[in-house]
Amino acid sequence: MQIDREIRTLLKGIIQKRKKAINNAEGPRDDLLGILLQSNIQENQDANIKNQGLTFKEVINECKIFYMAGQETTSAVLTWTLILLGKHQDWQTRAREEVMAIFGKSNPDFCGLKHLKIMNMILQEVLRLYPPVTELARVVHEDIKIEDIFLPRGILVNLPILLVQQDERLWGADAKEFNPERFNKGISKATGGNMSFFSFGWGPRICIGSNFAMTAAKMALALILQRFNFELSPHYTHAPIGIGTLQPQFGASIILHRRVGILVNAKVFLGLGG
Repeated sequence: MQIDREIRTLLKGIIQKRKKAINNAEGPRDDLLGILLQSNIQENQDANIKNQGLTFKEVINECKIFYMAGQETTSAVLTWTLILLGKHQDWQTRAREEVMAIFGKSNPDFCGLKHLKIMNMILQEVLRLYPPVTELARVVHEDIKIEDIFLPRGILVNLPILLVQQDERLWGADAKEFNPERFNKGISKATGGNMSFFSFGWGPRICIGSNFAMTAAKMALALILQRFNFELSPHYTHAPIGIGTLQPQFGASIILHRRVGILVNAKVFLGLGG
C-alpha cells in the first residue's frame, strides 16, 4: 500500500504538471500521456458526451498500465531470452552473427532491426514457451455458440496461453523444447493456421504495445550480443513462477564475457529477475 501511494503521488505530480502546460497553451507533447490528456480534455468539452471522459484516478491508472505493463512484460521476455540463449549457445551464436552482419560495431537502428529474422524467430519461441502473461480472461457479453459449445451471456472464459502454446497436440512432440526454427516461415506456418500463439492476445483486444515491445526487446538484445558472450551460471535454478508476469523464481544468474575487440576482455556476473 505504501508503494502504491508513493507511485500515485509521483504520477499525480507528473499529470498535473502536464495538464498545466496544456492549459497554458504550450500544447501536449507527442507521447502517450500527452495524447491521453488532450483526448480526455476534448471529450469533456464535447457537449454531446460531456463528463464522459476519464476521471483523474482513471488517468493515473492508465499511466500505471503504460509504464508497469509494458516495462514488466518486456523485461520478462528479455530475461527468458538471455536464459535460453545462455543455455543454447548455438542459437546465441547465430543471433550474434546476424546482428554483426547487419550492424557491425555500430549502434542498432530501427531500419536494421526489421531485418533480424533469426532474432525474431528466437523472440517468438521465447514468447511461446514463456509468455509474460500466462492467461487471459474474457466475459461473454451475449449468448454465443462455437461449433458444439454453447457459451451463455455473462460467463467468464479463461484462455490459458501457457498451456495452449505448449500443447503437443498443436505444436508437436517437441512442444516443450526450445526450437526457434519452427518460426522460420512465420507464425501462420508454425501454428498450422490454428490460433495457438497469442502471447499478446488476439483480435480487437490485441496488445496495443506489441510492436513497440518487440522493437525494444530486439534493440536491447542486439546491443547485448554485440558486446557480450554469455552463459548460464551454475547457480541458476530453473523455477518459473507467475507473479503478475512469468518470472524465474530465484532470478536469472547470467555470466557475461565482454567480447575482445568490442570492449576490454572481462567477466561480469549479472542477476536478473526474482
